[in-house]
Amino acid sequence: MILDIAPTELLVLGAVALLVIPPKDLPRAMRLAGQWVGRARGLARQFRSGFDDMIREAEFAEMEKKWKAENERIMREFPQTVDMAALMAPKAQDASDIGDSAPVMVEQPIVTPEPEPAPVTQAPVAPKPRKPRAKAAARTTSLDTVEAATPKPRARRPKAAASETPGE
Repeated sequence: MILDIAPTELLVLGAVALLVIPPKDLPRAMRLAGQWVGRARGLARQFRSGFDDMIREAEFAEMEKKWKAENERIMREFPQTVDMAALMAPKAQDASDIGDSAPVMVEQPIVTPEPEPAPVTQAPVAPKPRKPRAKAAARTTSLDTVEAATPKPRARRPKAAASETPGE
């Protein structure tokens, strides 16, 4: 690995950082060091994946060369001739191979298309009737009845007199 650091080396680096960097700035310095290490690992990963891609392409090119050479060898060992095309063509069957019976003709069935189903239509849905609200009955439009509809203030309880305190 490119950035191979042993645990003892990491402890030595941490001790030196503690002596050089004040404790107040140490968390910020560690965060910055972590970001740099992350960037370095990302670059190493990108480099490694590019290198792996190059190796894979080289292997594919080598396999393609081997397949081409093997195909040429097979074609040299087994050259194609005019008779090869005749061997590959399907053979026609003689009537003697099938037997003495002639093919039986069968009447073709009559196919009729299925009738299309009628489109389904939905009846319009009537809106639900609304129930009258209880408060709507209490509302009125004239000014005289509005004053009568206002709620009356509640009566307050009288406070107990100071002379009625227990213990005297």
